[in-house]
Amino acid sequence: MEKEYSNGEIVVVWKPDLCTHSGNCARGLPEVFQPKSRPWIKIYEATTEEICAQVEKCPSGALSWRHLADSED
Repeated sequence: MEKEYSNGEIVVVWKPDLCTHSGNCARGLPEVFQPKSRPWIKIYEATTEEICAQVEKCPSGALSWRHLADSED
């Protein structure tokens, strides 16, 4: 089951079934991606641009993002 995290500008989508636990997210932006915490994505701890850039580095495709406006069509 996928989970969504929003900061009012974007929605970060996490698909745990695809996650290979490479750790790229946590190493790249540890203030946002904290696997041992719940919720594990602290969406307000970095800028939208920083979060998007890090999410795009996810090798498995488990993390993705979209503009919130795209969700309100």
